[in-house]
Amino acid sequence: MQNNARLGITLMIVTTVVFAVQDGISRHLGSTYNVQMIVMLRYWFFALFVLSVAQRVSGGLPQAAKTAHLGLQILRGIILAVEIWVAVLAFTLLGLIESHAIFACYPLLIAALSGPVLGEKVGWRRWSAIAVGFIGLFIILRPGTGIFSTLAVLPLLSAILFAIYGILNRYVARKDRAETSFFWTGVVGAIVSTGMGIWYWEPMTGPDWIWMGVLCISGALGHWLLIKSYEVAEASVLQPFAYLQLVFVTFIGLTVFGEELKLNVALGTLVVIGAGLFTLWREKLKARTL
Repeated sequence: MQNNARLGITLMIVTTVVFAVQDGISRHLGSTYNVQMIVMLRYWFFALFVLSVAQRVSGGLPQAAKTAHLGLQILRGIILAVEIWVAVLAFTLLGLIESHAIFACYPLLIAALSGPVLGEKVGWRRWSAIAVGFIGLFIILRPGTGIFSTLAVLPLLSAILFAIYGILNRYVARKDRAETSFFWTGVVGAIVSTGMGIWYWEPMTGPDWIWMGVLCISGALGHWLLIKSYEVAEASVLQPFAYLQLVFVTFIGLTVFGEELKLNVALGTLVVIGAGLFTLWREKLKARTL
């Protein structure tokens, strides 16, 4: 593995831009067509990309598919497919800005679950940061007021599913290679999304097929850039820059879709991100002492 922090950070920033554009296109298409079909088409392309990558791995497809955690790999694929479906539905019904503001709590959920699920030690400082992060989440949601929307459950569910997916990633990585997890993510996701979406097929206009093509390419490109960024730099260096996706998504939401950045959403998001960055910093310090 290389150790080029500047290149890794650059790749991560580009990745967040690509993913933000991807979310914007998903919101556009999801407001016109069935979300199930959109996710299915996206996964078809992603599966083809995964299979092409797997063929280039030493040993080909059989080696890429070889896993010590078959059940968990299948579960990972199912969870991510459902998470993407819920996330796109949230973008469509709630908007990009509020959805991503709520979704930003997923690193805190991973930190909270890493103790009981993975047996990792979570000290009082990280538990305090997790608690502060959830205070920020309550600022965003404002439960008990007339402003609270039941649609906010969607991005919160998406964050919970993605956190479980992240925990499973850590667990299977103890024995399986990244290429193996990547393979099962694409294949299982394509099967699950097809089962959900094939019944909702509807014709698309020519321009929207172009947007669909851009969505598929951006999905594959984003994952490729993400993998490359982790190949050249440490995760602890890169992870804080992943929050830039929220900045780019907010810009797209404001300028393209005419969404509103509410004061409680902005303040709550800053609290959540601050708590998340503190948690990442504590994990980095812990890793240095091991």
